[in-house]
Amino acid sequence: MTNDHPQSPPGTRAEPPNLTGSPFDSDTFTSATFVTVGRGPYLAVASVWLLTRVGMVLLLMRDTLGIGGVGREVELYRHWYGQFAQGTFPPGDATWQYPPGAGLVIMSPGLVPWLGYVQAFVALTLLADAVVTVALARADSARLTHGTWIWVCGLPLLLHLPLARYDVQTTALAVLALLAVTARSTAAHQLGGALAGIGAMVKVWPALALIGTPRGRTTREAWTAAAVAALALLATLALFFSDSLGFLRQQGSRGIQIESLGGTALALAKATGAWPGGVEFRYGAIEYVGPYVSSLGHLALLLTVIAFGWLLLWRVRARRWTAATPLDAALTAVLLFTVTSRVISPQYMIWLLGLAAVCLTSRRTVMRPVALLLLPAAALSSLAYPVLYDQVVAGTAQGLTVMVLRNGLLLAAALLAARRLWTTTVTTAATATATAPPES
Repeated sequence: MTNDHPQSPPGTRAEPPNLTGSPFDSDTFTSATFVTVGRGPYLAVASVWLLTRVGMVLLLMRDTLGIGGVGREVELYRHWYGQFAQGTFPPGDATWQYPPGAGLVIMSPGLVPWLGYVQAFVALTLLADAVVTVALARADSARLTHGTWIWVCGLPLLLHLPLARYDVQTTALAVLALLAVTARSTAAHQLGGALAGIGAMVKVWPALALIGTPRGRTTREAWTAAAVAALALLATLALFFSDSLGFLRQQGSRGIQIESLGGTALALAKATGAWPGGVEFRYGAIEYVGPYVSSLGHLALLLTVIAFGWLLLWRVRARRWTAATPLDAALTAVLLFTVTSRVISPQYMIWLLGLAAVCLTSRRTVMRPVALLLLPAAALSSLAYPVLYDQVVAGTAQGLTVMVLRNGLLLAAALLAARRLWTTTVTTAATATATAPPES
């Protein structure tokens, strides 16, 4: 039988080494992040979740913060809902850039016919949010970790935006998939793979949840289930709806969004007078237009390919798997694809907060410092949109400062995650093998 969880070589420590000397790696911090569960912590989580979510709903009802209009996205969903009712994906719509599985989320408010579309969408988003919270709290049956708190307290840092996007539902699929594939049973691995496959058909990135599954039986079970679920969903939607792959035409034409790392580079160049371009509303977002934009977009795609190549190399070279490795690898992969993207919309932070929360449900994770970097990045994202979005578009000093800080934190988090993942699974394993005493 293939060993999905290889043991450390004789004479080596089971725990990951102290990589950076950071206080976040100390025994004191580790024990402080795990609070013994009785009724108290669960009641505290429930109370904070309820209070913060009520605040988010109130903000959405007013929807006047900053430039306002955050909830207009749900109105667009309602428009698409009408087209789905006619049996077609949005034909020729430049703003429809999502895989066909997204249609299921867009149509889901129809399951709550006693509410209006917007109210039903928000209610279902809150339900998905609650499912994530409960799943994280139950992930460690003996203790309540910072993972739950990262999600409960981190999501409101994005203000009311999570309630007006379908990314909470997508993140729920990825979180549940990761928790399932780290279980022991074949059924759990298959369930996790199926959830990741469905998530990939909803918004692509949940497929990365499986990048760190242990070699052998777990990988075969999870990846096979993911492929079967994705193909079955795609075939079903193609059977009942026309133009199910039309989103590919729109995605290929995307440029450099102002909130991406490439966009920040262009904004800095424009502020210094080194670049004469401007901004334009295209494909449902504000993008930069002008010289070198196309080249920068190609560079971003090249960096994405390089990031994918690095992940494949890591998977081939990795020798040491712990219970946290699949979780840590998923967060690292999504971070790398985020920072190399031509588009870094503020709702991307929902994905990263969810994956960071899953990592922190395991005591073996090496992503604690990465998770902590994501909290201020989320707060800065809400400043960038909607609070100071007009300043970001105009490229003022205030807008530039927010974007440089936010994207700097994301880049630092991605590089730190990649380093820590490689060191604990590749470098440490190689060193341990080299120093292990010979067998007698």
